[in-house]
Amino acid sequence: MFKKGLFILVMLMFTASVFAASAKNTIQIKGSDTMVNLSQAWAERYMQENPGDFVAITGGGSGTGISALISGTCDITNASRIIKEKEIALAKQRGINPYEIKVGLDGLAVVVNPDNPVSKLTIDQLAQIFTGKIANWKEAGGVDAKIVLLSREVNSGTHVYFKEHVLRKNDPNSKEEFSPGALMLSSSQAIADEVAGNPAAIGYYGMGYISKKQKPIFVAKDEKSEYEAPTIENVVNGKYPISRPLLLYTNGAPQGLVKKFVDFVLSSEGQDIVLLTDFVPVQK
Repeated sequence: MFKKGLFILVMLMFTASVFAASAKNTIQIKGSDTMVNLSQAWAERYMQENPGDFVAITGGGSGTGISALISGTCDITNASRIIKEKEIALAKQRGINPYEIKVGLDGLAVVVNPDNPVSKLTIDQLAQIFTGKIANWKEAGGVDAKIVLLSREVNSGTHVYFKEHVLRKNDPNSKEEFSPGALMLSSSQAIADEVAGNPAAIGYYGMGYISKKQKPIFVAKDEKSEYEAPTIENVVNGKYPISRPLLLYTNGAPQGLVKKFVDFVLSSEGQDIVLLTDFVPVQK
């Protein structure tokens, strides 16, 4: 009986040691839904080249990822917005030192159904549409139909960026909010699917999600400016007015396995993957 108990104990210890060893070679990445497909592409290529390492990717939004970094439940946060001062303060209270790494650029596409005749809008028109001041497509050059507003949920970095840069036009004193009638959807793909099936819908997401089932709107800073499409070229040259950085956050400067993965992301191979997934590389 004693020998059997000893054998079980030894096996449990062996299993625990194997798990601990494997855990040391695991990277937990959480955050931005905009960056999920990009991160999965990075992880797949990285693991092909480093078969002893494992990279786990979870979405949920930039806010969710930053919360996970603060609580110590992830190694890397994907973020499509810059971390807030109050988040940095909370992190430091808990002994976490957020370290920012720019890994790409993204143009935020505003999309409608291909059957919608509206093809261009100014930032002011977009602000009026998404705050509910313009509620019918005929007020924006379209047909007589009620506008169906689609937005990401509030924990999304895409939601925060669009509110601050479009609804509030970068004015820190502005209190503009999305219309109460806006449908808050859980992912960029959910917005893409809804727009594809609803001729009255309008939504926004990272330009990597654009497909033939949605029509991207050409956007101008104001009525005197040129209307520009959300393309890689227009994001790089700064012509497209709704652009943002794609970021990673770690606890302090990356070290060990995390540094190994970040170095891969910033390598020419990792940046080629950025381009292949329809984002804009930061490294040539």
